[in-house]
This record gives sequence, C-alpha cells and structure tokens, in this order.
Amino acid sequence: MRNTILSVFILATILCGVLVYFIPQTGTIILLSISGLLTLIAIYDSLQTKHSLLRAFPLIARLRWFFEEERDKIQQYFIEDNLNGTPINREKRSLVYQRSKKQIETVPFGTQHDVYKKGYEFVKHSLFPRDHHQIAGERVVFGSDKCTQKYNGSIINISAMSFGSLSKNAVMALNQGAKMASFAHNTGEGGISPYHLQGGDLIFQVGTGYFGAGRFDGEGKRVFDDKIFKKNAIRPEVKMIEIKFSQGAKPGHGGILPAKKNTEEIAQIRAVTPFTDVNSPPGHSAFSNYDEMVLFIQKVRDLSEGKPVGIKLCVGNNDEIEDMIKTFALAGNYPDFIAVDGGEGGTGAAPLEFSNYIGTPLIEGLVFINKLLIEYGLKNQIKIIASGKAIDAFDVVKYLALGADAVGMARSFMLSLGCIQARECNLDTCPVGVATQDKDLVKALVVEKKNVRVKNYHNKTIAAIKEMVAAMGISDITDLKPKHIFRRRKEKVVNLEEVYYLEKELI
Repeated sequence: MRNTILSVFILATILCGVLVYFIPQTGTIILLSISGLLTLIAIYDSLQTKHSLLRAFPLIARLRWFFEEERDKIQQYFIEDNLNGTPINREKRSLVYQRSKKQIETVPFGTQHDVYKKGYEFVKHSLFPRDHHQIAGERVVFGSDKCTQKYNGSIINISAMSFGSLSKNAVMALNQGAKMASFAHNTGEGGISPYHLQGGDLIFQVGTGYFGAGRFDGEGKRVFDDKIFKKNAIRPEVKMIEIKFSQGAKPGHGGILPAKKNTEEIAQIRAVTPFTDVNSPPGHSAFSNYDEMVLFIQKVRDLSEGKPVGIKLCVGNNDEIEDMIKTFALAGNYPDFIAVDGGEGGTGAAPLEFSNYIGTPLIEGLVFINKLLIEYGLKNQIKIIASGKAIDAFDVVKYLALGADAVGMARSFMLSLGCIQARECNLDTCPVGVATQDKDLVKALVVEKKNVRVKNYHNKTIAAIKEMVAAMGISDITDLKPKHIFRRRKEKVVNLEEVYYLEKELI
C-alpha cells in the first residue's frame, strides 16, 4: 500500500511537470508545486519510523488526525440529536442561548422526551395555578446565628470558576452580569483578580492552595496567612467565604492549572511561578481533623468580620461526612452554608478516573447532607447550595425540592457567554474566548455584549422557575418538597420522597 500511494503521488508530480513544460502558465506551475509538496510529504511519511500508520499509508493517514481533532465538533453539528449529546445536550444548550439572547424559547409539536422511559421525571400541575408574578422565594438569606453580616442572595448564582481557568473577559462579563441581576459570582480557588471587581457580589473561595489567602512557607508549601486572607475577605464586594474541600470534577485531587494557561498576570495573582503547572494539594494544611476544622471556620468568620462562611465538598465517605456534621452539632459551631458538588464533574479539567468514577453524584449527595442536617438539628442554621449541571427551571426546582436552598451554576453560565461545548477548556484553545488565555481568542468575547446575556439568562430562568412553581399551585419556592417531583420507575411512578426519604438505604 505504501508503494502504491507513493507511486500515485510521484506519477502525479511527473504529469504536472510535463503539463508545465507544454503549458507554462501560473495555474499549472501552482499545480506542480502542490503536487511536488505532497509527494515530498508522502516520501517523508514513508521513511519516518515514529508512526506506523503514516509509514504504511503515507500522507493519507494524516486525514485520521484531522478527523480525530475535529471529532467533537463533527459529532455535535452533524450526528447528535437534541437529546443524546453529552455532557449537556443540544436541547438544553439551545435553551441557554435563547434565554441569554431573549429569543423565542418555546418548542413546537410536543416533547421529544420519552415520557414512558424509566427515569423520566416531571412535576404535577394544579387545577388552581397561582399568579406567577406573585410567587415568593427567589432570594435566600445566608448566615447562621454565628454570623453578623448576613447575605440576602439569589437562589441562582455563578458556581466556582477561577481567573486562569476562564479568560479575563469571561470573568468580567460574568461579574458585570451578576451585578446587573443582583446575584453572586464565585471566584473559584484562583483568588480575586481585578476582573472580579466589576461591582458584582462575590463568593470568595479559599481552596487548598490558599491563592489570595496564603503564601509559601519556608519549606515551599502553601499555607494560610491571616493578613493576606483578611485583606481580600473584608472587601465590600465579598459577601461570603467558601472553604473548598473538593470539587465534583476531581474530588480528593486538588485543582489543576496547566502551565500554558498560567500567564505572568495569573501567576502574580496566585503568587506562583508563571508558565508552570499549578496543582493544588488534595487537602488543607490549616487543619487536620473536625475539631480543628470548626476552629478554622470560626477563625475565617472572625477575620472576614462576621461574613457567612461555608464549605464546599463533593460527598465522599458517608461516615466521615456524618462525623463532620455531628461535630458541628456537638461544638455548637458550624459553617453558614454547605455547597454540595456532584461527582458528575463540572468545568474543571480532571483525570479521567477522577471525573468518571470518584465522588457521589449530586442528587444522592444533596439528599444525604440534607437528611443529616435535619437529623442533627442544623437545617435552620446551615443553608445548602447544590451544584451539578443545572440548566433549566426543572433542574433548579428539583434540587430545591430535595433540600437545596440555592443552586450554583457553572457550565450553564459559560454557555450564556457563548461557549459551544468544544471541550477544549484544558488546552487553552477555546474558540470563543471563554476558557483560554490566548490573547487573540480572548478578544472574541466582547464583554459589553456578553454581560447582558449573563443577566438575561439568570433573570429568564428565575422567571421560568416562578412559572413552573405557580403551575404546581405553590405560592412560595421555599415550599417545594421531594413529594412534588415524580420519577417513572419500571413498575410505577413514584415521588422522590418515596425514593430518597422513605426507603431504608440512600446509596
């Protein structure tokens, strides 16, 4: 086969040469040049020893690399239907785009979902629906009795995404959109950058690397620093503090910022060496047990002058989580909120095994935390923020019904910025300027246009939640319960109270 391919290209070059000899025009000369170049590449491919496929099929095998590189785009545009795309299907992506741009979001000719398929979920409407304009509960107050600066926030907020993972333009657009619609923007563990300070409310996340909250000690380890943390925590834009234990994309691993995305500016903000891989430790150095954790939470609360302090985690070992909640109850001190991340992963790049096989999925993790808070009498003190691929109003209604007080969204707000789910976030090649530090690509994202789309998506989703709740005959979003969500099982339809609260085992 190799000889046949080479013979074809060599013969084609000879014929082009003869053509140029008899018809010496620009077109034939260009044709000869192209043919000669392809022949040289084919000869090189046949002689190299690194790639066996190229050696056997010179030049032709390069098409495999091209199609492999473009595989996700080809599948998204030409193969997947409205419902089978992953991680977010086309139907939901389109809904975000439509709401962000205030376009028509209705669908004709009925649902494409198989309503008789096992796992199909829905809510039941009332014969006496409410006026959706009068529905209450779109805001929630964060802050236990240990907190002096309570925060009245939206039930939908931007989940943690750092400057570094996202571009400066993306961060600015998100924060400005949050300001326009009066909801909160989580900084992610990369610290507070100038691009976060656009006037929007911030949730300042403190991760295991203590970026924006710590320094290197004498042994080269990242440690928490009271002064550095307090300088950022008392900023007026910062409304809450979130201590990150783990994230759904890679629980138990620690954050990852590839060297290619670690520019000099980002390195300066994080106090690290530029153009090096930045891997956060898997665990915190500021505490090593539950009692020390309680003391650290209170320390952070004091340093921030009484702002709500929460913890973020993906549910792992059930016994450990219960011991933690029990410690909070016995100590009489606790975080003001717990952000529960789903093991199905989020925006962060992660090792395949961590993304696919580690961590409890959101629904089971959320219900488990909610049941523990009720059992230990802490439900009225500790709010729950659920984060796990929420896109539309039904997703939010379901999470709120299962015990969440608010919902954090990451990928959906990326989509509102124009993300096309190219899945190149970790390669620094995001074609729409959302998840890249490439200056030319970043310019593609125009902040003054995208910030409005962030606002629109938030507000339209809140409106859709109110309409859904009103149709259910409920007048307050906080009255949502597991019994209001129904799921088709093989043998019958059951509500989620039966599934998660009346059955003996949760997981």
